[in-house]
Amino acid sequence: MAQLQRTRPPQRRPPSPRRRRRRRRLLRTIGLVILILLIPVGWSYSQALTAPGNAPVSARTVEWIKEHGGRGVVLTVERLWYSWHKPPVGGTPAGGIPKVSGDPQSSPAPGSGTQPAAPAHLPAPADVAPLASHPLPREGRWKPVGRSVAGVPATEVTYLRADDVHTSLLTGVMWMDTKLLRAQLVPGTDVPSGTPAAQAEIAHARYPELAATFNSGFLLQDSHGGFYLNGRTTSPLQSGQASFVVYKNGSVNVGRWGSDVSMTPQVEAVRQNLSLLVSHGQPVSGLSSDSYQKWGATLGNQVLVWRTGVGVTADGALVYAAGPGLSVQSLAAVLARAGAVRAMELDINTEWASAMYYTGHGAGRPTPHKLLEGMYQGSDRYLIPDQRDFFAMYLRKGDASQG
Repeated sequence: MAQLQRTRPPQRRPPSPRRRRRRRRLLRTIGLVILILLIPVGWSYSQALTAPGNAPVSARTVEWIKEHGGRGVVLTVERLWYSWHKPPVGGTPAGGIPKVSGDPQSSPAPGSGTQPAAPAHLPAPADVAPLASHPLPREGRWKPVGRSVAGVPATEVTYLRADDVHTSLLTGVMWMDTKLLRAQLVPGTDVPSGTPAAQAEIAHARYPELAATFNSGFLLQDSHGGFYLNGRTTSPLQSGQASFVVYKNGSVNVGRWGSDVSMTPQVEAVRQNLSLLVSHGQPVSGLSSDSYQKWGATLGNQVLVWRTGVGVTADGALVYAAGPGLSVQSLAAVLARAGAVRAMELDINTEWASAMYYTGHGAGRPTPHKLLEGMYQGSDRYLIPDQRDFFAMYLRKGDASQG
């Protein structure tokens, strides 16, 4: 049998020095082009990470991705996350209804040892009928907190379960007397963009008057609405959208733009966000539908997440509600049960729900108290520059006796 001869594959000739130099130049050019393309991306991302505020890196990263064409990806990931991390069913809150800190205090009138006469104020709110079938002690009962005027509390809070299923989760509600308090819409460094950091926090001069703060709405591109402040329209106001309106005298209203509320010379600020949740004292129809055109990128109306909302009562008080494991329907039910005749959703998700009331005397830094301890960001969130716009409630000038 003939012996097979092994044949060696032909050896490739090494590239010539000229070809090696050409290849290195090509690789360097490609690398330089990639670097040049990445510089604006890296700069933009680094700006997002180092912007003023308490927001964690994870939240800043998600917002940056959304603002740079990745909104659909973020929404898909969030849906998956919340489908895998559903809130617990049954049980009771650890420790029951919180015993809140920051009882109201009031100073006597200057130069006297007596309390001044009570100023004009709204009637105290009626206790909220619990939504859960088996109420806990103190559930739905209002508790005066924070600063007061001549012994009259400007802010009260209560806690209740939002449904009969997720009975270990509490929703906090804050009631604010708009005869004792005046409102301000404070812009953030990013929403709307371009705000100087010094204007995106509570001014030190206003510390003695500060009674409460709470978060505003979605990013403007997700809100399906507009933003107006001090004569400047950052984003056009949209007819029919839910609107939080602040007037130049500090009074407020919540309603549908163009019917319940509209532009007048007395309007100082308008913040729109989606559609009304509550109208005529009742949750609006269609809350169970998953309509992005109507409700924005809310992860689906029935997805249970941290949600916040605000409404106005028949006598003009503000009620703010926030809590984990809320759907659009359960948030609306809480706001209506707390007395709101019209109400709107504000921001959602763990990172953005923030509400505080304040105590303290004099011009020093006030002491903030979170409405719910589970709120993610620090209680000093709005005492330093923040990325998002927010609302502040101050004691009206002339109400010198403060607690």
